[in-house]
Amino acid sequence: MPEPERRNPYGRIVDISPAISAATAVWPGDAPFQRTEPHSLERGDTISLDVVTTTLHLGAHVDAPSHFARGAASVEQLPLAAFIGPAVVIDAPVLRDGSIAPISPEAIVAPRVLVRTGSWTDRTRFPEHFAALNEAHVALLAASGVILLGIDLPSVDPADSKELPNHHKLFSAGIAILEQVDLQMAPAGEYTLVALPLNICGATASPVRAVLLKAL
Repeated sequence: MPEPERRNPYGRIVDISPAISAATAVWPGDAPFQRTEPHSLERGDTISLDVVTTTLHLGAHVDAPSHFARGAASVEQLPLAAFIGPAVVIDAPVLRDGSIAPISPEAIVAPRVLVRTGSWTDRTRFPEHFAALNEAHVALLAASGVILLGIDLPSVDPADSKELPNHHKLFSAGIAILEQVDLQMAPAGEYTLVALPLNICGATASPVRAVLLKAL
């Protein structure tokens, strides 16, 4: 008898990880993604093998505090509980003045908040300028007990920031940072987030395969 079709026990799976390839835009001056095949079945080898060179701040990725704070935790030391569990996607479009719209406290109904600005749609081009969170956003997230902030922009700080104040304030508030997620197919609402960083010792970041689970 044919094996019965297995049902997905997690409901709808929304992939919020941009595809990674040589075309993926990285921060200007950072190491681009490159994949080579030192061994290939197509060339007559017995196996195919891949070698990748890249910045770890690539695509959907987690920033470790060691990225911006001397002596702080690297990525393998981050508590995994922050990266899996109830989450909410909140629409916060970019306003005419270039700022991100305010977030209502009532919208924060889960401890993991993903901010959808919808302003970065072509991930093969790094935006010269992009909107950033302001002090009010960060203060609200901290006061609301949020443990993870995700955003669909290159960074939680402005492109020209050297001090990275939002990174520091989020870290001080115990809020994990998930950057460059793709929320185009994730309407505002409640989900379960899974975005576990790799166990890379000493690393300042880790790419993740971030997904949102939505009960059917």
